[in-house]
Amino acid sequence: MSRLQLNVIPILALTLMMSSTTLLAEAIPVEIVERDGSFVLLRGGEPYEVHGAGLEFSNPAGLAARGGNSIRTWRTDNAQFTGRELLDEAERLGMTVTMCIEIGRERQGFDYDDEEAVEKQFEYAKGEVLKYKDHPALLAWMIGNEPNLQARNTKVYDAINDISKMIHEVDGNHPTTTALAGFGPELAEITRKQMSDLDFISVQFYGDIVNLPRYLDQVDWDKPYMVTEWGALGHWEVKTTKWGAPIEQSSSEKAEHYRKSHEVAIASDKNLLIGNYVFLWGQKQERTPTWYGMFLKDGSRTGAVDVMQKVWTGEWPENRSPETGGMRLNGKAAGKNIKLKPGGSYEASVEASDPDGDALHFTWEIMAESTTTATGGDKEYVPETIETAFSGNGAEVEFKAPKKPGPYRLFVYVHDSQGNAGHANIPFRIR
Repeated sequence: MSRLQLNVIPILALTLMMSSTTLLAEAIPVEIVERDGSFVLLRGGEPYEVHGAGLEFSNPAGLAARGGNSIRTWRTDNAQFTGRELLDEAERLGMTVTMCIEIGRERQGFDYDDEEAVEKQFEYAKGEVLKYKDHPALLAWMIGNEPNLQARNTKVYDAINDISKMIHEVDGNHPTTTALAGFGPELAEITRKQMSDLDFISVQFYGDIVNLPRYLDQVDWDKPYMVTEWGALGHWEVKTTKWGAPIEQSSSEKAEHYRKSHEVAIASDKNLLIGNYVFLWGQKQERTPTWYGMFLKDGSRTGAVDVMQKVWTGEWPENRSPETGGMRLNGKAAGKNIKLKPGGSYEASVEASDPDGDALHFTWEIMAESTTTATGGDKEYVPETIETAFSGNGAEVEFKAPKKPGPYRLFVYVHDSQGNAGHANIPFRIR
């Protein structure tokens, strides 16, 4: 056998193997159709109701076990999964993925007047689409997350529309969208004029989501849409102390807010809404370590997870999360502009109970108050934890205040030893 013949055999084998791999990766067509005045998302020709969550640093299997069937991302690859790994895991679990293609943000220095940078971004987006378009777990393409946030250059919307056109040329199986921060007359007009190629629009609301039905009516919106972030009250939507520290709800208050938000703004729209993704299936530092995550840093589930399981499956979990009520520091509730003396001795308490009668364990912690100016979910530093001893029976403790003047926050975490937890916190100032 000649050297040429020897080389042909492995090359032919490799070609056949690659062809076989390509054949195995077959997209499931997704489309949006109008039926009797209502829009329906079809996957493989069948209606597909999205029970989704934003997930980046968490376990997809846990979401599936609670009744979730879809994941949205903020970029194709992240520190935990490549896009391929996430899509493969979603397919294994019978889930889908709305894949976000990250694009430049004006607030972070991207210049949409720079034609070369915009073209480079376009080519990057095309490469990501070609990489993943045939995966059976792919549901839709999201072109950028909150591109309107602190943006003045409207050319960003032209860039989104151009990427959408490209996607429709190379991928005929998946719809396109972009996720807007809020929605109103200006964004509705921009969407109609500059992003008309999108198959549907996505909007993101927090406390203000209860007004979403009214906002849509105000602009006579008659196209399909998703809500791709909704959850806790935003830190910009709550009262603050005199020194600007936002007042955070307890985990039980948040759980009730999730329930109400879903009832008022999600479940109520049977005509235009084609899906939603709750925020955040995981944990992150954003103003505090507990503000937006439905889990704690140690992986414990909070009441928001319980609520979403009830929404998705109709059944509460077999074991529920602890409930946290009033928290007091030096006899005062959060929002009372609490000031303590350096190194002074103080008392704190929290009302807590467990729906299943489980024994509760309390952990108290003091952290320096975050002074970040980050916005839009941009990465934040984790404030320093202050070393101090707590004494008492768990629900009522005594401690010594920090000695250094400045703003701080007292946290309490309530665990039930079943993987569930509740939490609450109070901002205070050392004067």
